[in-house]
Amino acid sequence: MAKLSIHTDEKKSKINRNIYGNFSEHLGRCIYNGIYVGENSDIPNVNGMRTDIVEALKAIKLPVLRWPGGCFADEYHWKDGIGPKETRKKMVNTHWGGVVEDNTFGTHEFLEFCRQVGCEPYINGNVGSGTVQEMSEWMEYMTFDGISPMADMRARRTATPSPGKLTYFGVGNEELGLRRQYAPVSTTPISTAAYQTYVTRLRRQPRSSSIACGPGIVGRLRTGRTEVMRDCRQLHERPQPALLHPYRRTSEDNKGSCHRL
Repeated sequence: MAKLSIHTDEKKSKINRNIYGNFSEHLGRCIYNGIYVGENSDIPNVNGMRTDIVEALKAIKLPVLRWPGGCFADEYHWKDGIGPKETRKKMVNTHWGGVVEDNTFGTHEFLEFCRQVGCEPYINGNVGSGTVQEMSEWMEYMTFDGISPMADMRARRTATPSPGKLTYFGVGNEELGLRRQYAPVSTTPISTAAYQTYVTRLRRQPRSSSIACGPGIVGRLRTGRTEVMRDCRQLHERPQPALLHPYRRTSEDNKGSCHRL
C-alpha cells in the first residue's frame, strides 16, 4: 500500500496572499447596484457602499481588489469620475452593453470601498484610449504629498489635501481587449513601450508598485506568456509583478452576453 507523509514542519515556500485577490469592473451590476448604490438608497449602505457586500468581503479577508476593469479600463477617463457627482460627465460603456455610466462611482469611491473592506486597492490605467500623461496625472492626483497641479486639484475637488493609499497601479488591461480593436497587430510592443515611457514618472511614487498586465488568451487571440515576460525583461526598469490572464473558454463564439449578468 502506498504511503503519503505530510511534513507540516518543513515548509518550502509561502503563498502570496494577493493570489486570492478579486476583480471588479463596470460590467452588468458589479459596480452600480452591486458594490455601490449611493448614499440615498434604501439598501443599507455606508457612504453609498452596500453594507452586505462590504461585510461579505471582509468575512473572506479579501486582500486586494482591482478596478476599473477589464476592458472598461481602456475607455475610462479618471477625470470624469471626480468632483461633485451631479456635475460628473456621463459616458457610454461601449464594451459592455452600451449602457450609460454616470460616473458617480469614481476614484474616491473605489478607495473608500477598499477602506471599508480593509483590502489593498489596485487601479489600472487606460492604455487603450488614454495617454501617458493621463496615467501620470492620475498617479499624481492619488498619491503625491506636496504642491503640484494634481494635488491642488485633489484639494479643490474633494477638500482632501492628504493623498490616499494606493498599493498597486497597473499599466493597462490585458492585451486581449486591445487586440479586438487593433488586430492583427500584437499590442505587446505597444504596452511595453508605453510602460517604458511612463515608468520614469511612476518612479516618483515610492509607495506604489507598478504592474504590467497581459496577455489575454482566448481561442485565436493568443499571445504567449513567454513573449510578455521577454519584453518586460528588456525594459530598463521592470514592473514588480506581471499579471497573466488565461481564460477557460476556447472560442469567442460561445462567450454569451456578459452585459446581461
